This record gives sequence, C-alpha cells and structure tokens, in this order.
Amino acid sequence: MKRVVVEQFGGPEVIKVVEDKEPRPAPGEVAVRVLAAGVSFTDSQLRAGTYFHVPTPPFTPGYELVGVVEELGAACSRLQVGDRVAALTVWGAYAERVCVPEAEAAEVPADLDPAEVVCLVLPYMTAYQVLHRVAKAQHGETVLVHGAAGRVGVAVLELGAAAGVQLYGTVSAKDRATVEKLGAVAIDYRSEDFLARMRALPGKGVDVVLDGIGGPLSVRSFRALRPGGRLVVFGHYETLSHGRRSMRGWFRWYVATAAVAARGLLSPRRRVLAYRVQKLHEPAPPLAVGGGPRVPEWYREDFRVLLELLRRGQIHPVVAGRLPLAEARHAHELLEHSAEQGKLVLIPEGGRRL
Repeated sequence: MKRVVVEQFGGPEVIKVVEDKEPRPAPGEVAVRVLAAGVSFTDSQLRAGTYFHVPTPPFTPGYELVGVVEELGAACSRLQVGDRVAALTVWGAYAERVCVPEAEAAEVPADLDPAEVVCLVLPYMTAYQVLHRVAKAQHGETVLVHGAAGRVGVAVLELGAAAGVQLYGTVSAKDRATVEKLGAVAIDYRSEDFLARMRALPGKGVDVVLDGIGGPLSVRSFRALRPGGRLVVFGHYETLSHGRRSMRGWFRWYVATAAVAARGLLSPRRRVLAYRVQKLHEPAPPLAVGGGPRVPEWYREDFRVLLELLRRGQIHPVVAGRLPLAEARHAHELLEHSAEQGKLVLIPEGGRRL
C-alpha cells in the first residue's frame, strides 16, 4: 500500500510517499481502508515539530480519517467488516490502510459524503467540545471567537447559531462578509480593538472567549471576560511561522500562557480553561460517583450529534479540494491559502490535483 512519511521536521518538502506492507490489526483494533483523510493546520504543526507530543520522524501524518472496516483484531465485538467509520488518529491517517482502536472509531452512515464527514472529525469536533463540553455555553450567552473565518472558527459560528448564543468573531477585512453571513458580529482585528468592543457591551465583557490562536492574545482575551466568564485556550498558532517552527513564537506562547493561567487561578470570578482534542485518546476517570461516560464515548456521542446536524443542514462543512494521496506535499503547500475556501481532503483512490 501507499502511505505518506515525514522524514524529518521541516516544511512541505519533507513529505514523501512510500510503498509499505499493509498493517494488520492488533487485539482491540480494526483495519480501515481509508476513503478520505483530512488535511489540517494541525498536520502542518506535526510536520514542523511544534505540536505537543509530536512523534519522532519518520512518521505518517494525518489527524483524521473516514474509511471502511476491512479486518477485525481479536477482542473486537462492536464493529463489523464493511462498516463505515470515522477516527481521530492524531497521526497516521495519510495512508491507504490504517489500524485504529475499535473504541475510538465512530460509525458513519454509508450514504454521506466521506469528504464532508471527515470535516467533522477534527474541526467540528473541536468546535463542538470547546463550546459545549468545556465552556458550557448557554442559550443567550455572548461568545467571542478568535480566528472566526478559519475552519474551526466557522464551525463554532455554525454550532453557536444552532445553540442560540450571541456571536462575535475577530477576522481580517476580507473575511468580514463570511462571518457576518453566519450571523456573527465581525471585528476587524487589524483596525478595531476587540477588547474595547467587548468591554462596551452590557456587563462590560463577554461570557465566553474561544481562543484557538494563543500567545499574547490570550492575555487580552482574559480581560474581555465579564464576571463569571470563561476563556478557553485551545491553540498555539504563533509557534509556526511560514510553515516552520518559530522559537520566538514558542517563547512568546509559553510566557503568555503561563501569565493567563496564573490570572485564571487568582481570579475569583473568571476562569481559564484548556482544551486539546487529542486528550480524547487518554484514559479519563468516571464523571460521577457510580460511573459515567469515558472519553472515547464522549467522542462517539458528540459525533452522532454532529452527524444529525449535518443531515438537518444546520452545519455546512466545505471541501476546498480533493487530492490524491500522492499530492500530500502539494496539499500542505496549499494549507496557508485554503482556510477561507474550505478543507483540503486526501482521497487515496482518486482525487484531483489543485
């Protein structure tokens, strides 16, 4: 089979396509023939070596996939051969066949477009969980979204509109219309002061800030909270510069993150919360005495909600392009320009060059 390999940390040029043996599932795993693998900004962070717990090269990138179960490992009982599933792999999805833990695979209806469904696995799941599981945003609350025109930002706006929250989003001037079309108040981060705008609101701030950029922006975002407000930090965008690791960005991010975390600990009326989608792979204690859902079950539960919203037409994942697996390097070259157009998807069998 074919799979993509990052031979060393760096820019898109480090991506290669190799031939390899098909993997066999270990106990508790299922082997999946990949129909669609998403290409995300997070993949570029993995490639550059700036992501948390990044694997040591050589490794296969790819955070998310949709595919068909081809083989069951020992002790698998929930899924069957032929089932269509989605999985959050964190890395490894850029291949024709991938083995994933059965517990982490979510069922997908066969009549839905795999390229659209794979958009739900990372961007929409991140958006749903920061909004509902972490911030616990309530109907009528005010929510500020940084990077509102990005893939996660757009997903937050769609999900927030469905939940009945009042939305504000920081964007560049060229993306203002996109954000306003989704029902949010757009704030041009180059010419407007979002902090002043938020403090001018009734209550002198917003209930929730969702910050997928991080760094010094998080410090100002904390100041935009009203009493009882929650800041959710879930990104470290500035650690990457022009597709490569930025040591200056890392330093700024860590200093600012430590500062805002300290403010959250010292503040009696405002909270700072962190979210990492890959925590879905780590064991979690029961939520309540007597037991409760564990993390993989959260994922499948939330994924079912997203599938239903997709069917109802309440969310609209946009596929910017479908490329063959052999064009993985080209897909990474396009990443910096594709966010406002939609999501890039690798199709192992087929696809078309952009």
